[in-house]
Amino acid sequence: MTEYYDERETRLDEQRTKELTADIISQLVHAKSNAPVYNNLYADIHIEEFTSLDDLIKLPITRKSSLLELQAESPPFGGYAAFKEGQLKYVFSSPGPIYEPQTHRVDYWRFARFLYATGIRAGDLLINSFSYHMTPAGAMFDSACHALGATVFPGGVGQTEQQLNAIAALKPVGYSGTPSFLKILLEKAEELGKDISSIDKAMVSGEAFPASTRKLLSEKGIHALQCYGTADLGLIAYESCADSGLIVDEEVYIEIVRPGTGERVPDGEVGEVVVTTLNPDYPLIRFATGDLSAMLAGESPCGRSNKRIAGWMGRADQTAKVKGMFIHPEQIQQIVNKHPEISRARLVVEWVDQKDAMTLRCESDQSDEHLITQISQSVRDCCKIGGNVELVERGCLPNDGIVIEDIRTYD
Repeated sequence: MTEYYDERETRLDEQRTKELTADIISQLVHAKSNAPVYNNLYADIHIEEFTSLDDLIKLPITRKSSLLELQAESPPFGGYAAFKEGQLKYVFSSPGPIYEPQTHRVDYWRFARFLYATGIRAGDLLINSFSYHMTPAGAMFDSACHALGATVFPGGVGQTEQQLNAIAALKPVGYSGTPSFLKILLEKAEELGKDISSIDKAMVSGEAFPASTRKLLSEKGIHALQCYGTADLGLIAYESCADSGLIVDEEVYIEIVRPGTGERVPDGEVGEVVVTTLNPDYPLIRFATGDLSAMLAGESPCGRSNKRIAGWMGRADQTAKVKGMFIHPEQIQQIVNKHPEISRARLVVEWVDQKDAMTLRCESDQSDEHLITQISQSVRDCCKIGGNVELVERGCLPNDGIVIEDIRTYD
């Protein structure tokens, strides 16, 4: 029995880059030809001239807000769908509402790779406690199990005692769902004297997975790993061993960009996760997730060689309303772009003397008053309101992806 889902997981970097470049360029050509939105969006872009993954920065970023607007104008999928009539299996809805398709493609959401890394194999029984209602989470794990030849008990959300009865009777080896619900199941099982010790593998997602919960599950004999995915994109990255970062799925390409921009940040720096998926039926290209993360150095100790990210580190949407004006991260980047002396900046918004106050803290090797005056004018030009400017040494600002820090408290 092989340790890896397929040979792509252990490719050399050079081979992966070469193959991924070819796959993404093919995806761009396919999307432009078959998805109406890209036919318009890329009308003046010569994809045939693309030769590397770096060429992706020539393409605009797509945000959920754009998806929502386009779906309202052209329901149900806003022109992003590239599948033919008769290929649609399900339609799901996420808050917004935003509608997501699932075609008849095997393992459409690509979660089988994660389940395999957790230890699920053909013939195993898994209790799936993600929702089967409206949103696609339940279907993501359900279809992955079937792709592996595993069996599913579709528990869904809630009905704790009924699920415990099913676990005690059916003895599944795996659980998929939120970590908090698994904790509830364990506590209720102990209270009712139900034996659910057959579960020794857990695939969790959908919420934070703190070290304390991981430790509790481990003490109960459950090897729990988490993954990161969205209803739009499917699987993005997954754990293969605890606390070693999340390995990027082989069917996506991840960029980490400065929030509010399409500009990539260096590896290790926190920024917004932007994903290009190879799903030919619903091609989302440079799709901004709104989540913060960072690329990690090196490879996973499990031997899988793809890049790793640090996992979910917060939200990138940091818009703040100051003195009646909305300030966006891209406006802060505009200020940085105007002044090459600035390497990084962070706008701190406070409530001082019963009114809004903001200070732009800028990392720079210079500290003269003339530069402060110039930056102050740029703040007023870009944000339409004034604020203080503070120059700090390089490396002083936290590496947390925050561009606008709102620390206002109203006593």
